[in-house]
Amino acid sequence: MSDTSGWYYCLTHQTVEQGKGCRGGDRMGPYPDEATAAHALEMARERTRAADESDKKWRGDDED
Repeated sequence: MSDTSGWYYCLTHQTVEQGKGCRGGDRMGPYPDEATAAHALEMARERTRAADESDKKWRGDDED
């Protein structure tokens, strides 16, 4: 019986995997479904952008 829990995005192969796959350090997830895992990189970029903006505001770098 294979492990079918969770969906992951494999950074090495740039594909979505379900359950056991590539090693954990090469994957993002788990995600609740395949569609969410497929957008893992986009979500990470957006979260990074939002955190960068938040840091700028906190430091006062956003003022002209």
